[in-house]
Amino acid sequence: MTWLPRVLSRFLAAATAVTLTVAVAGPAAAQSAIRDTEIEGIIREWSDPVFTAIGLEPSEIEILLVGDNELNAFATPGRVLGVNTGLILKTRSANELLGVIAHEAGHIKNRHTLRDGARDAGMQPMIMSMALGALAIAAGSPTAGAALLGSSSYFGALGSLKYISQQEGEADNSAAHALDAAGESGRGLVEFFENFRSQEVFSDARRYPFFRSHPLSSARIENLRRLVSEAPNYNHVDSPERIAQHALVLAKIHAFMDPPNQTLRTYPSTDTSLPGRYARAIAWYRDGQTNRALAAVDAFIVEQPDNPYFWELKGQILFEEARPVEAIEAHQRSIDLKPDAPLLRINLAHALIETNDISQLEQAVIELKRATALERDNTLAWRLLSQAYASQGKDGEARLATAELYFAEGRQDQATQFALRARDMLPRGSTEWIRAMDIVLASGATQDDIDAADERYRRDRPVRVIPADAG
Repeated sequence: MTWLPRVLSRFLAAATAVTLTVAVAGPAAAQSAIRDTEIEGIIREWSDPVFTAIGLEPSEIEILLVGDNELNAFATPGRVLGVNTGLILKTRSANELLGVIAHEAGHIKNRHTLRDGARDAGMQPMIMSMALGALAIAAGSPTAGAALLGSSSYFGALGSLKYISQQEGEADNSAAHALDAAGESGRGLVEFFENFRSQEVFSDARRYPFFRSHPLSSARIENLRRLVSEAPNYNHVDSPERIAQHALVLAKIHAFMDPPNQTLRTYPSTDTSLPGRYARAIAWYRDGQTNRALAAVDAFIVEQPDNPYFWELKGQILFEEARPVEAIEAHQRSIDLKPDAPLLRINLAHALIETNDISQLEQAVIELKRATALERDNTLAWRLLSQAYASQGKDGEARLATAELYFAEGRQDQATQFALRARDMLPRGSTEWIRAMDIVLASGATQDDIDAADERYRRDRPVRVIPADAG
């Protein structure tokens, strides 16, 4: 497991693909999008029924975790729903976090981001910057995504973007009805807003970004309170399992984002809960106390041998200690336990490649092809696949994987260039050749580009000599 910035997890082959690792993707980026299979799975488990209840298709909603301490969340026209780790850490219950997610889903359902842009042409560049920044990060571009989303102009856009009261009320109402329809209480959303009621008296400079773009008012809070208190599921409370999941999410975020010594103060040895021990193990690993971290993880595995994330963490620790051969077994076990997680397969493939054992490359290719089948826009997977193919001497496949990488990032010119190169090197009519052509056409290549590629093929292909006595 690695707390990995999404921008880097989908772009840099030097990074590990699993759970948490904070890094800055450029000088303008104060934060990065991050990937974590465990946290993503927990939030998805809570949120998908609410998305369905609100009238959205869960598979079409991209939940983007942003590694930033500021309290903020946002939604874009492209159905990207972003939540800062700073906001997650400020929630006091799973129900509060779910309430915020439901509210943002309300904005998506009611198309508020589109309506705001249409209302004021002067707002369009700012809104488009928000949308393009979030979508670029979701696609894995460190240059476009992190710069747009992480720059001060992004926060300036948030500060300038004023959702009208009607829109905020609509989002609140949609969230409240969806939560109740999904069997959840809307109490958490009210309590979250109530906890930050003082924000309404602050100037924009002092407000959290979330409340600059989602202005509170006492009337709004009371209207929402009245609505949710009349709902049948108002008194529904988080289950013990969900309470434990929320505590684990907070512990994991603290452990990977705070300095190790701070984590060890927040979760002292007297805290014998699983989240507390989990946080300390991660802190020891980040502090270079490898043996201590591994001993803690092994103890977790004894307690819960079928928990894929404990095996994931063990694999990551070994991998980052330059012990990829030892990491393979742990990563393989995590996949055996959770075969539908593409990031876990990328972890295993990366370890296989880093052994520098050519006999391991075919298995690495298999794992990466499975990962990209599950998550086609994962640029780290495509980069590693290109590396593996190149090491096998499969130059056409390597160039096709690079074309896929650029295509996933939205860099059409580069995608076309590499797809055309791949097309010339792959067997005509093969599945890979057809895919290269698909990228060429989808990336906007002209007929002249294709004709030039065909001319190169005819010029460079070997001439078959037929013996004179062949009949």
